[in-house]
Amino acid sequence: MIFESHAHYDDKAFDKDREELLGSLKENGIGYVVNIGANIETTKNTIRLAEKYSFIYGAAGVHPSDTDELNEENFMWLKEQCSHPKIVAVGEIGLDYYWDEPDRKIQKEWFDRQLEMAKEVKLPVVIHSRDAAEDTLQMMKGKHVGDLGGVIHCFSYTKEIAREYLNMDYYFGIGGVVTFQNAKKLKEAVEYIPLEKILLETDSPYLAPVPYRGKRNSSLNLSYIAEGIAAIKGVDYEDVVRITEENAKKLFGIN
Repeated sequence: MIFESHAHYDDKAFDKDREELLGSLKENGIGYVVNIGANIETTKNTIRLAEKYSFIYGAAGVHPSDTDELNEENFMWLKEQCSHPKIVAVGEIGLDYYWDEPDRKIQKEWFDRQLEMAKEVKLPVVIHSRDAAEDTLQMMKGKHVGDLGGVIHCFSYTKEIAREYLNMDYYFGIGGVVTFQNAKKLKEAVEYIPLEKILLETDSPYLAPVPYRGKRNSSLNLSYIAEGIAAIKGVDYEDVVRITEENAKKLFGIN
């Protein structure tokens, strides 16, 4: 079965057909979904989805673009949610300099705090890093989070950066961008990264693969991503599906 390692099914883009769509996943070969928290409200929504659907698990965390909402009170609430039996990771957390707000100092402070939290609750991390390769890497090295484990979501850097994360034994979330014609840098990285370190993800409702680029994304499109990876690496599609499922189960501790 295909393992969807990063989706946002609580997003309003799914309000009209969420139950119908989620109900169709298993018959289309999607066996597992990790729904990802991006702020306090979406972490609450993620927990509700995980409690409703047996095949949905969750990550609790605050995206760098929403870190200005964090304070000691709701940060303590966030940490408490990490003990929920279906919360399997802390995320998505990290740095985002593309929009460059809130201030980088705020992003770094709460990235640091959430990395520390993940170490305390002993959960892997889902890392968001956009236009912030060096700072993300240095902060993670500074926190010695190699033992923690995690995935670099929507990996978009060079194979040189990939090597640094491989040295930390991290996984790489590969999504629809790998099917884009102009994604040369990512394709080179995917060719370099061992299949045993790749997870399939959509980031639904965002980043739909070709031939649905620009439309609402869903886990039903994971086959296009798996096919793209298989073509780059010269392996069978079935091997990509099987190995990435094994990888995700190992990372998130799902039997």
